Amino acid sequence: MYPTVVIRLATKEDLDSAVQLVVRLKRLNAEFDPMLEVIPDIEQAARKYLENALNSPSSVLLVAAEGSKVVGLLKGDVEDRIFYKPRYAGVIKEFYILPEYRRKGIGKRLMMEGVEQLRKKGAEIIMASFPALNEIAINFYKKMGFRPIEYLFAKEV
Repeated sequence: MYPTVVIRLATKEDLDSAVQLVVRLKRLNAEFDPMLEVIPDIEQAARKYLENALNSPSSVLLVAAEGSKVVGLLKGDVEDRIFYKPRYAGVIKEFYILPEYRRKGIGKRLMMEGVEQLRKKGAEIIMASFPALNEIAINFYKKMGFRPIEYLFAKEV
């Protein structure tokens, strides 16, 4: 366990580190499926994406930090499910812990805080989006009490 790792809301000062974690995550996702190939200017896209999250009232951006070093990240958004009850879902879209910090309880702590922050923003159910072939993520989310409720299929055209 890493008791010196603090889970907190991200700030603008965390942006450079958060961008690098999102880039690592997206490059990892690309290893699972060629349809997840990253764009050449991924750093710029990640920066804009995270800046938007910092400024959006419906988004949550958390970091796990050991001192000034950001070692993990969670980004989620509250979305209106329109046709379903519960109506408002907190959707975890980015979740990444540096490899050397995994399996030490940090991911669990980060997820629990993410769930709480999304609940405070109106989420009544929590969902997660990640590559279908990522067995590590599947096992983590199952361990955290999640189960599959939808599938997203893709076809190149």
